Amino acid sequence: MKDNKQCFGVIIGTRAYFNSELARDVKKQLLKTLDEQGYEYIILPEDATPTGSSSIETLEDGVKCAELFRAHRDEIDGIIVSLPNFGYEIGIINAISRADLNVPVLVQACDDENDKVDLDSRRDAFCGKISVCNNLYQYGIPFTDTTLHTYSIYSNLLTEDINRFAAICRVVNTLRHCRIGQIGTRPLGFNTCRASEKILQRSGITVVPADLSEILFAAQKITDDDPALIEKMEKIRGYATVPEAYAEKLTVQAKFGVAVEKWVADNKVDALALQCWDSLEQNYGCAPCITMAMLGDMGIPCACETDIAGAVSMLALRLATGNAAALADWNNNFAEDRNKCVCTHCGNFPRSFVGNNNVKLGPLGVLGRTLGKVRTFGAVYAKVSEGDFSFFRISTDDPKGCIKAYLGEGEITNEPYGMDGCIAVTKVDNLQKLMKYICKNGFEHHVALVRGKAAAIIQEAIETYLGWQLYVHE
Repeated sequence: MKDNKQCFGVIIGTRAYFNSELARDVKKQLLKTLDEQGYEYIILPEDATPTGSSSIETLEDGVKCAELFRAHRDEIDGIIVSLPNFGYEIGIINAISRADLNVPVLVQACDDENDKVDLDSRRDAFCGKISVCNNLYQYGIPFTDTTLHTYSIYSNLLTEDINRFAAICRVVNTLRHCRIGQIGTRPLGFNTCRASEKILQRSGITVVPADLSEILFAAQKITDDDPALIEKMEKIRGYATVPEAYAEKLTVQAKFGVAVEKWVADNKVDALALQCWDSLEQNYGCAPCITMAMLGDMGIPCACETDIAGAVSMLALRLATGNAAALADWNNNFAEDRNKCVCTHCGNFPRSFVGNNNVKLGPLGVLGRTLGKVRTFGAVYAKVSEGDFSFFRISTDDPKGCIKAYLGEGEITNEPYGMDGCIAVTKVDNLQKLMKYICKNGFEHHVALVRGKAAAIIQEAIETYLGWQLYVHE
């Protein structure tokens, strides 16, 4: 059943002395909403329990539901509990605990209408939700709450909460089992990019390494008439403006891109940390930026300077929003406004993150001065368009033996800035407080960025399910 669609196990709770038609109505509308939003679901058949309407109440109902969920273990990304009425926690908690799926859980409950509280119409779900959540707490099962304690099943909040929950599931389930590619070693001059593979592995994050020479030899073996190379060159020209002076370097650049993309596909990695500075330029003769940017727009976030923790940070933002993430330095101050900062990197921003088509290729700025422009061709030059953005960074803290992170939101402004590479002029409230936190707690100079608001999703994923130390900047 499952391809790229997310699938939820659905539990409709009830108590026998409440009107079963209320449960039927809630089930119908909930499944309709899931269908409209493109999600799949697993739910008991209507005739599976005595109360009908697929709703569960007793221990026996819960056991049946758990067996169904276990049979679809590899498909279910999260569990949605909906309470049309007070519900009976025994069936619900046994369904979840016995299924033992270790996936996020959403608990939703329905409003009463205060002019309809006769025995045929009352719900009491406001109270019943507290009982269900109490049981989840007793059993040590983490769960996600809805925007309001209760609301109508016909409210737009249902769609918003389900989509938010789906994003939380993407972040949690992927990070618990993700594969981060590492091509090349950490550059000598960047102690700040150190990370502990063992600490990451404790959270399910596997690092998949490759020596840079493997990729370079693979690139050099690609012939000029290889269809994959020809296609890649066409895609690069369609992605960014290539100055005529560097047209001959495009073949070298494209061969590297083909080799990296093949390695990514063969090794099934979810994100990539890639060595650049400055072995690639010295030993192969190009910068990797355009390859990294294009992979980012293909759904594979790429971090520079073999920043493994940075790649994980980018992946989390990508999963939370569905948008391409970028990796940047917190780099330049604004003396006239201490809440502003230029976030920049040599040239690795995906075009969709840039937010406009004014993207061109050129040589690396800093390395170009020492190694020469020809050997450093491949950097993306772009000024990021204005809009909301979110920032996120994880770090492995070896002395404390944990993963720690910070998170927040801000805005990208349209102010010009006279520097080459990829430029984003950002504004973050209380930026000086954030910088003090970053410095005092030993975070790296890199930060992951994404368009849109992702803080609430990332915060819920970390605090409720992943258990990392988190600072949320406000």
